[in-house]
Order: sequence, then structure tokens, then C-alpha cells
Amino acid sequence: MQVTFPQTLRTVASGLLAGVAAALAVLAFRWSVEQLQVLLLPAHRVGAYEELAPWARFTLVVTVSALLGLALRRVPPEQRSVGVVHVYHRLHGPGKVELPLSNALVQFFGGAAALVGGQSVDREGPGVHLGATAALTAARGMHPDEHEGRIVAGCGAAAAIAAAFNTPLAGIVFVIEVLRLRYEVHRFLPIMLAAVTGAVIARLIYGPEPAFRIPHTVEAPVSSLWWLLLLGIVTGLVAALFVALVRGVARHSMDWDPLLALTLSGIVTGSLAFAAPEIMGSTYDSMTRILTGHYALQMAVVILACKLVATAVAVGLRVPGGLIGPSLVMGAALGCAMGLLVEGMDDGFPVLYPLVGMLAMMGATLQAPLASLTALLELTGHAELILPGTVAIIGADLVSRQLLGQDSVFLMLARIAQTRAQSNVAPQSPPTE
Repeated sequence: MQVTFPQTLRTVASGLLAGVAAALAVLAFRWSVEQLQVLLLPAHRVGAYEELAPWARFTLVVTVSALLGLALRRVPPEQRSVGVVHVYHRLHGPGKVELPLSNALVQFFGGAAALVGGQSVDREGPGVHLGATAALTAARGMHPDEHEGRIVAGCGAAAAIAAAFNTPLAGIVFVIEVLRLRYEVHRFLPIMLAAVTGAVIARLIYGPEPAFRIPHTVEAPVSSLWWLLLLGIVTGLVAALFVALVRGVARHSMDWDPLLALTLSGIVTGSLAFAAPEIMGSTYDSMTRILTGHYALQMAVVILACKLVATAVAVGLRVPGGLIGPSLVMGAALGCAMGLLVEGMDDGFPVLYPLVGMLAMMGATLQAPLASLTALLELTGHAELILPGTVAIIGADLVSRQLLGQDSVFLMLARIAQTRAQSNVAPQSPPTE
């Protein structure tokens, strides 16, 4: 396809505009959540749920979840559709891509309430939705056609991931692997520009560090490859279990009233938080503690089990948050447990295992192995992790997808939503991620 110079200029302008709009929307969401947490939590610190008394944690998450359920009762079902699944539906639906502002507002305020209340979700799923909507809204004056609209929405999603993790390349690959946007050179020039723009704006505001602190020194000896392959295999099993739990909860709760669904999710999360308060909220402070060897083997296993159940219930019951961050925490906790079992603490904490585990879990859950590998490289800056990371990610993908037949959690949720919409029962909102 021959692309003229004016078309190239228009494409570049759309990518730049989309990147700026998406980054600002995502960072505004992050700032709102963090400010509310600083205002409400002990020591005025982001994510300090573990400093609350156990009964206070339970009361907080149940109360906020119930209030959010009451609020969502007043929202029409079609406006409750939010998150990555919503963006995926719109990208692959007929006609021009439309991302209504009303759904984005539900995502912004509902996602912020869920996160501040302590639900086991993340801000990256909402970020993809908000970024894509902001990009399309900003580009409306350029009157994009059907083809251009999909590119602009992809620009917003890529910029959102790039701004969230300081990983522009992973943002680009995310659009290909997760949102399934077909790769063409002229199509991805604006997406690349948007991702870079999103990362630059995030670094200007929050600095160059990622959402969680990564150790600067990571050893990756060849002798560890067999253990990392085993870690990948176990991660694939855990990812398949997680997707199966989400599927079961989603299928059985599609007709539930929002008040019942969100209150039950709050009760489950609050109950599990008695054993592991680290599961509440976006848990990136817990991620940092895992990567720095803060937890013993038993606690790593407890965090893994509680995070898996709480997140599966929250996602299946349509809490308006994301699951990318929780998948990283689960993988890090699993990798931590494996590293402590295999190598112990004799030569220091084996940080290689939780680093590789968190990206293997993300890759198997989202069925996005290349996005996971690029994220590992960008987050750590250690090219020597490509080999061990690839080994673990391949093992996880082979088990979860090839052996057990699990698809991407987002595609699974999209199919459930489509089946529900085609039934004779009054449609409900699709489960969020």
C-alpha cells in the first residue's frame, strides 16, 4: 500500500496527539487513586493497607464495594462495559470504533473506588480503556475514518501501557498480541510514536523508575535454565487455574445485581486479607518487597494463593479494575517460592526467579509471550535475562495454551460477554478485566 507524504504527516500527528491525550488520562487516573490512598490510609502512604487493623481492612473493602455496587445499579448496563474487554469489543466490532465517554467515566470513578477500597485489581486495565478513549476523543477533530479510528485507539492503548510501566516497546507489542491489531508498517508508525510519547510524559512526571523497584544486579547463570523451565511449567499450570476460576465465576454471575456481585467480591477480598493484607489494591509495594527478598517461603505461597482467588473473584464479578498487575504479583510470588526452594538464601536472595516468574505469569494469562519478554527487558535493562526469560515464558505458554487449551483471559471474557449478548435474557455488562 502506497502512503503519500500528507498521509504520513497526518498519521504522525494522530500518533503524537493520541500519545499525549492517553498519557495524561492515565496519569490523572493514577494521581487520583494515589491521592485518595494518601488521604485515607495510615501514615498517609500509598498502598498502606497492611497498616490497617484487620477488621478495618475488611470493613473498608466491603463498605466501598457495596457503595460502588449501589452506584453501578443506577448506571445502564451498556455503560458498565469497561476495561480491556470493552476496548477489544469495540476494536473488532463492525463500523467505526466508538468508545463512549460515559463508559470511560464509569471506568475512571468505578476503577478509582475499587482500587482505593482495596479490591485485588490494578490500574493498568482501566488505563488501557481510558487511554484509548482519550486518544479517540482528542483525535475527533481530525475526523478519522474507520481504519484510522482503530489505529488511534491502538495508539491510546499502547501509550497507556507505556506510561504505566515505562515500557514503550511492551506497549506496542501489547496492542498486537492482546488487542489483536493487525501489524502493518504504516499502521504501527503512529502507535510507536504514541507509546514513546506516553513513556516520555510518564518519566517527566514520575521519573524514570517503573511502578515497582527492580534490583539493579541480577545474575542469570546457565545452570539455572532447567529450574527456570520448571518454573515456567508450574507457572503455566497456575495461569490455567486462574483463567479457569475467572471463567467459572464469570459464567455463574452474569445475571447478578451489581450490589450483590461487588459486595461478595469485597467479602472474599476482605476475608483473604486477614491472612495476606498484601493482596489489597494494586500491590506494587508488595511487588517491591517480593523482589527484594522481604518474604519467607510460607508467606510467598500465602500471597500467591490469596491473590489468585481474590483477583479471580473480582474479575469474574465485574469489579471495574484490571488484572495485569495482579498477574505480575502472582508470578513474582510463585517465582519467589521456587527460588527459595531451589537456591535458598545462602548466596543472597535469588531475585532472578520472581523476575522471570512475574513475566511468565503475565505471558501465560494474557497469551502475550512477546509482550512479556519485552517488558522483562525494559523493566530490568538486563539483556542477559532474555535467554532465561524466554525459557520460562515458553514453558508457561506450552502448558497453559498447548497442553491445557487455555486461551487469553481477555478473549475468554469477550466470548462470555458475546454469548450473553446473543441470549434471550436481558444483556448485562461484560465482565471486566
